[in-house]
Amino acid sequence: MLTEPAPQTMRLSLALILLLLGVWGIPGGLGDRAPLTATAPQLDDEEKYSAHMPAHLRCDACRAVAYQMWQHLAKAEGKLHTRDSEGRQELSESVYTDVLDRSCSQTWEGYGVREVNQMKRLTGPGLSKGPEPNISVMITGGPWPTRLSTTCLHYLGEFGEDKIYEAHQQGRGALEALLCGGPQGACSEEAPATKTEL
Repeated sequence: MLTEPAPQTMRLSLALILLLLGVWGIPGGLGDRAPLTATAPQLDDEEKYSAHMPAHLRCDACRAVAYQMWQHLAKAEGKLHTRDSEGRQELSESVYTDVLDRSCSQTWEGYGVREVNQMKRLTGPGLSKGPEPNISVMITGGPWPTRLSTTCLHYLGEFGEDKIYEAHQQGRGALEALLCGGPQGACSEEAPATKTEL
């Protein structure tokens, strides 16, 4: 047995159809928008094949390493049930050494290169800076995880676990300043491009 729709339901359906048709018919409506397009960044030979992090991406790489170290240490501290005399949760040397090693040997998923304002940038967790483009293509995998792991291990060797953990305890900004700042740091304007390969 078929029943006729209630007049109220028909009016609502008709109004919805007219509304949708109206949106597509209005200039600037949904049907009038230009399609969004994006192309993958064109990588040069150094970006494709070098074993080292390209010089123009070292600051981003350093910031990514600092973020991952900070995240791993903060997560390990969050699992502690005891606090020091100042109320902080403090890891033992053996634990923070292990945590920092694991932060460097991770898979580095989620990191890659994309073009932002006609410049190639390393992007991923902890690297958001300024307004993001509406649409972009990010190239992940390939040499990027190995380069990030190598960069991370370089900083562990250069600064040591104790100094890195001390900076971490002062906050994420202090850790990033230790690894990436200073006159010779990866994020310094004066950092030489020929500096030790990372």
